[in-house]
Formats: sequence, C-alpha cells, structure tokens
Amino acid sequence: MAEENDQEKSQEPTQKKLDDAVKKGDVAKSQEVAAFFVLFVVALIILVLGPSIMSAFARTLSNVFRHAHDIQFEQGGLIRLTLDLAIAVSLALALPFLAIILAAVGGNLIQHRFVFSTEQLKPKMSKISPLAGFKRIFGMDAIALFLKGLVKICAVAAGVAFAMWPERDKLDLLVTADVALLLPITRDMLLKVFIAIVVVMAFMAVIDFVWQRHRWLQRQRMSFQELKEEFKQQEGSPEIKAKVRQLRRERARKRMMQEVPKAAVVITNPTHFAVALRYENGMAAPVVVAKGVDSLALKIREIATAANVPIVENPPLARALHASVDLEDEIPAEHYKAVAEVIGFVMKMRRPGSYSAAS
Repeated sequence: MAEENDQEKSQEPTQKKLDDAVKKGDVAKSQEVAAFFVLFVVALIILVLGPSIMSAFARTLSNVFRHAHDIQFEQGGLIRLTLDLAIAVSLALALPFLAIILAAVGGNLIQHRFVFSTEQLKPKMSKISPLAGFKRIFGMDAIALFLKGLVKICAVAAGVAFAMWPERDKLDLLVTADVALLLPITRDMLLKVFIAIVVVMAFMAVIDFVWQRHRWLQRQRMSFQELKEEFKQQEGSPEIKAKVRQLRRERARKRMMQEVPKAAVVITNPTHFAVALRYENGMAAPVVVAKGVDSLALKIREIATAANVPIVENPPLARALHASVDLEDEIPAEHYKAVAEVIGFVMKMRRPGSYSAAS
C-alpha cells in the first residue's frame, strides 16, 4: 500500500506519537544551536585564556629561536624538539579542547534529553531507494538547507566585514609588525571576528531551531486512520479507562441534576446529604432521581430551591435512602412509611408557587 501523502496527514500528533518518535531517535534538533555553543565557548577561550595561551606559545617559540644554534639535527635531536613542542602545545590546548567538546555535547543536550536508540541504524529500503534519494536531494528540507547555507554565509561574511572594517588599517601593519606585537594584534582581531560570528550564529540558531521544530512536528502529523488505530490501542490502558469513567460520571451527574426540578421532594439532613424523590399518581413507589453528599448535596438543594421543589429535613431518612437506594431505583419497602409521611406532608402543605419545609 502506498504511503500516505502530507495532505492526508492533516491531524496534529498526539503525545504518544511524539513520545514514540523520540524513542526511535527522531527528535527536533538544530545543528546551528550546537555550532553556536561551540563558537561561543571558543570566543570565551580567546577572551579569558587567550593571553595565557599566547604567552605560553611565545615563550616556547622564543626559547626555540633563542637556542636554535644549539639544536642537534643528528642523533634524534629534531625528533626530540618536535615531541617537546607537541607536548607544550597539547598542554596549552588541553583545557580549551575539553571545553569545546563539552560545548558541542551541551549544544545537543539543551535541545533534547539524551536518547539512546538503534532505530536509525536499522537497514531500510527507503535509504537505498532512488526515489527516496531524489526526494532527499531535491525535497523541501534539501532546498531549505541550501538556502540556509547561503544565508548563513552571507550573514557571517557581513558580520565579519562589519567587525573588521574599523581594523582595516592594521592589516597592512601585520607584515612589518614586530613579532612581540604580532600575537596580541592577531588575538584582538580574532576576538572581534569571533564575537561577530557568535552574534550572527545566535540569530541563526534561534531561527533554525524554530524551523527544525516546525518541520519535525509536520513529520509527526497523523491521518484520521492513524488516530483511530492509536485510540484502539490505548483503549485498554488504565489512563483511558479512568478518563472514560470520569466522563461517564460527569454525564451521569449532569443527567441527575436535570431530574431534580421534576422531583416531588428533596430530603436532606440538612446539608451533608440530599436525596431527590420523584412520585406521581399511579407509581408503585417513589423513585430516587438524584442524591449526593456535601457539595453535590448543596447543588441539589440550590436547583430544588430554584425550581420550587419542596425540601424536607429528615437526617435519618436522608442517610438511609442515600446509602441503600441507587439512582432510578424505587425505595425499598422498609422506607415506605417514612417516605409516605414526608410526601403526604408535602402534598398537604404545598401551595402554588411556594413550599414548606419541616424537620
């Protein structure tokens, strides 16, 4: 069966759909965010550790140049010099490299928590399909990636040009500048270049992350058939059952409240329990149409008052009816006498447009 196209997947993804995508390693992630973190850390390194690193390099090179005449090129002298320089450079750059690695990892973790999945490693026919490859090369994501690359190059170039334009006169001096001044001037220029790039990349990272999130949500969109299948799969879960029970209770309560104005009397104790009874001529016994405790009992009393339904306070009878009779059931025979006295009293005392209450 052919894969559904984007027009058919018109429904927003459910939380389960998004969670399943994350478990498979399909997450919304922008490489620009990671690149921004790396560049930001590099700029901090140049600003904070730059002077000490440059000083270490200057001392090392100065010692090499000062003792150049003592270097022995025979008997492994050049190899020892190379190793010494490599160790010195490694020690100077160890902390910056560690910070850059942590920045690259943090740039990905800040977008999404760590996810371990082998789903992306599984062989798929779509990965070797010529049609799928053509879509990847000339599809919307490929076009967006190409345009993003052009925009990024132009934006970075404009930022660097803006930062270096005031320093254009110093570029000619680098050729004739003293070696002692060459490193500080280079450091200052590099710092300005990195600051400009970091600012540009910050805007690019925000825009790209929003775009990647939008495209990811689009990829997770579902069809009506997928929604139905997911609902069927989740019907047996405790969460769905609890939700269904809650909806049923709410509907039953709403129907119950609609029956209160039709009741012949509401028996209370007076505030903790309330039981509404319906009775008409020809009925074998009164029927409980509504009952509740505390806030629900108060709501029944409010509706009864608004509908001019008589309210009779009889605590023992109210508690007994609430405990022993279900909704839409007739009262049991042991309560006939007590209920008959209440209904008889109501019918005797009731007048059009008013009612009386008794304890």
